[in-house]
Amino acid sequence: MATGYENLISGSSSTSNTTTSTTTSSSSSTLGKDDFLALLLVELQTQDPTDPMDSDKILTQTAQLASLEASENTTAALEDLAEQLSASTDFNAVSTIGKMASLGSSSVPYEGEEITYEIYFPTAIKDGTLTIKDSDGNTIKTVDLGDEAAGESGVVSFTWDGKDSDGNLVDNGNYSITATYTDANGASKDTAVGVYPVESVRYYDGETYLKLGSVYYPMSSVVEYYEQNS
Repeated sequence: MATGYENLISGSSSTSNTTTSTTTSSSSSTLGKDDFLALLLVELQTQDPTDPMDSDKILTQTAQLASLEASENTTAALEDLAEQLSASTDFNAVSTIGKMASLGSSSVPYEGEEITYEIYFPTAIKDGTLTIKDSDGNTIKTVDLGDEAAGESGVVSFTWDGKDSDGNLVDNGNYSITATYTDANGASKDTAVGVYPVESVRYYDGETYLKLGSVYYPMSSVVEYYEQNS
């Protein structure tokens, strides 16, 4: 009695044979440059010596043969180039791991609901201030980092309920979030939303994604890469 595993192998073999047969049939029905040249030679060999083929016709066919060959060579070259570009893109993506990546904006969208955002702190927080500003540059709210995130480092998550320092809900829109802090060594640091180290690379549906914080962003969304300073 055949097992499920044997049936799977049998089914795969049958599918493979069918695919091979189809591919062979399709290939044999297509004329290439070698077939074209063979037909031209046969035509020359079988022509009537007393009524040879028109020289213009020979030149036309020869030109068509040359054009066909050039087209095939161009196609092959473009395929090789596409493979090289793909390999180069993969290498460039992997080489960004460990570097800092900027999305080009420190803003987050507020649409009437509580939002969670992330900021990267390269060193442990001792004290400092997180500042939320509206699109006009007005300070909406400040957060004491010494109370909220003392001792934390790396990608730190925060939640904002959309209220300003007076407890009033703000209007929908984009708000920039930055932070200035002092670390355990007494060094002053500045950081903001939208700047994170590249942690990993993912390929999906023909596109390259970079993990920045806890989110995967399309590589095309990054506007700048630079080395991380200690």
